[in-house]
Amino acid sequence: MPLSRFHSLRTYLDTVILGQPVLTENLLIALVADGHLLVEGPPGLAKTRAVKALCDGVEGEFHRIQFTPDLLPADLTGTDIYRQQTGTFEFEAGPIFHNLILADEINRAPAKVQSALLEAMAEGQVTVGKTSYPLPKLFLVMATQNPLENEGTYPLPEAQLDRFLMHLNLDYPSAETECLILRQSRKEAISHQLPTIEPVAQSDVFAARDEALEIYLAEPLEQYIVEIVMATRQPERYSPELAKWLEYGVSPRATISLERCARARAWLQGRDFVSPEDIQAVAPNVLRHRLLLSYQAQAEGVSAERVISSILSQVAVP
Repeated sequence: MPLSRFHSLRTYLDTVILGQPVLTENLLIALVADGHLLVEGPPGLAKTRAVKALCDGVEGEFHRIQFTPDLLPADLTGTDIYRQQTGTFEFEAGPIFHNLILADEINRAPAKVQSALLEAMAEGQVTVGKTSYPLPKLFLVMATQNPLENEGTYPLPEAQLDRFLMHLNLDYPSAETECLILRQSRKEAISHQLPTIEPVAQSDVFAARDEALEIYLAEPLEQYIVEIVMATRQPERYSPELAKWLEYGVSPRATISLERCARARAWLQGRDFVSPEDIQAVAPNVLRHRLLLSYQAQAEGVSAERVISSILSQVAVP
């Protein structure tokens, strides 16, 4: 059964990546919901290690791309190479043609490179010249941003942010977890190896996605998802405070993402139905990067988390 394989994968990820249960849970939700992740946090919080561990636990190829200001779209997608022997051009595939991609410090690359990644994430293909090339069926991008540095960065436009299924904010681990990390690091340095796991087959991933889509979602919960989304677009219906904080609401893609993530979470927990708790649990990560706060909210130091919390507290739960 795919579910038991995913439970083993979650245990493996939690063993390899200490102190980041939110990251490991949402990696699996993104995998089952067939979406991409944007992860923001200080350096050294095992973001790269997490994707590599996921690749070890899932049948597929991993590639890390370090985004820099001098990166070109061809460095990502590949390009046509002239073969003198045959007198023809042949396409040389770039690093984007892998199953699991780590786009490290994505906001350090210019808009052209971001646009190339946008097509890959949105359409599952890349276009070079007049020809489009399909990406692997199993394709997941985890992009990272460092919130501590702004110099030499290119903020992601709203259209690109909307392509990410979820946006996670990571924080430093506790003192107890820090001790466990220290011991594990020493243990790995002595043994020169990580824990191992039998990879989950790609066919099991696709089966899990199909099963998650078949999970029962009651009509009142469908309406609940829609009401949460509408609260971001018509905040004046709920409170003057919300209306003051929100400039623009979220797109229909957020509605679809909320449903997909709630289904994936329910499936991973072994249930055949979606509960209101599933929707509430995934809502902050699904909505955080899609809200456009007003200047007044920014001046008052109101965060997206506070806005989402206010919405969830005001929208009636069925």
